[in-house]
Amino acid sequence: MDINNHIIENISNPNELERMFRKEPEAFKKSFSYAWEQNPDSQVLAVWYERLLFKETANTEKAFWLQKAFLFMGILAILAGISTRVIFHFVEQQAIAPINLVFGILPFIAAYFVYNNPPKKNVLYTLASLFLISGFYLNILPLELKDTIILAYIHLPIFLWVLLGLAFAGNEYRIGSKRLAYLKFNGEFGILYASMAISGMLLTALTMQLFRMVGMDISEFYFKNVVLFGAVALSIVAAYLVSSNLKHSKNIAPYIAKIFSPLVLATMLVYLITVIWVGKNPFLDRNFLLSFNGILLCVLAVTIFSITESGTNEKKNISDYINFALIVLVLIIDCVALSAIVFRVSSYGITPNRLAVLGVNILILANLIWIMLSYIRFLQNKSGPSAIQDAVTKYLPIYGLWAAFVAFTFPLIF
Repeated sequence: MDINNHIIENISNPNELERMFRKEPEAFKKSFSYAWEQNPDSQVLAVWYERLLFKETANTEKAFWLQKAFLFMGILAILAGISTRVIFHFVEQQAIAPINLVFGILPFIAAYFVYNNPPKKNVLYTLASLFLISGFYLNILPLELKDTIILAYIHLPIFLWVLLGLAFAGNEYRIGSKRLAYLKFNGEFGILYASMAISGMLLTALTMQLFRMVGMDISEFYFKNVVLFGAVALSIVAAYLVSSNLKHSKNIAPYIAKIFSPLVLATMLVYLITVIWVGKNPFLDRNFLLSFNGILLCVLAVTIFSITESGTNEKKNISDYINFALIVLVLIIDCVALSAIVFRVSSYGITPNRLAVLGVNILILANLIWIMLSYIRFLQNKSGPSAIQDAVTKYLPIYGLWAAFVAFTFPLIF
């Protein structure tokens, strides 16, 4: 039977129309026009008409706006690459600190966020002034590798990362779901950037080999100009793709979180047992304490990534119990690290490094307790997953404030 007549015959059978559409969507769309012309008063076909027509109109408008965003992204990527190359030249001359390279990337990503989600003037002025103040402050610090200067170099990018979150959220910076979206953006950005970077590394290796075959070594020129420019420009491209709701990155991120969470949990349990077995002591071994804190931050990052990618499903699953076990494990690691740093402060006195590590451990401890209590309530059906995500997102500004405090005041105080 002709599909045109089949559509007309099933006007009063919505289930059959839906079945026909799902079975052969293209044929249904082509035949629908005839059925609509023959029955212009049908309410059922009017709904189908709007459904099919709206989808085509929406896609056309989206493509137009994406084209503008794409051009703006391209301009930003080129400017970021050029700026970073100029900054790198002064770093080579030892005129400025290497940490200045972040200003060749983060302000341009922030500019794209502002373009994509225009904020009010007060938010825009805050962003611009804080980026300028940070850049000015960084370059009036003496080029000396003292403890306080190194702490400023480490903490300033953290503060700028939180500032980038303000650019991402725009006028909705107080809303928890927007902060959660920023954390998800970071995870998806990392996955996408790493995927594209691997392709770039393969291209670089191929290029080096091709020029070696003709007796030319272009490695120094290529890395200083092409690789550096490409790596920076790629960050702007990745930000654009993730912000444009790239389906691939958004589909793969939750699966990576589900795969890595149990692996990290098992690895850390084996590692802690091994540490106890071989008798490593973070209370007396300074280098091991620093490594222990590094492990703490890595596991905390994986845990937060897993929580942000877990979604808002009220139904509990195995991933929730794994996340809770990770939180408890990180809490144990933090308690050991905090005890060790308190011991070293009480035994050997206060130094900038010890005070900075002590402060961040206390902040992490408070955040972990909040997350753990929220998880307990969730697992006991006393609250939803949003309470756990709030425990993560509402604490972000505190980390930013602490990073700013260390970066801007430690070189003055000490």
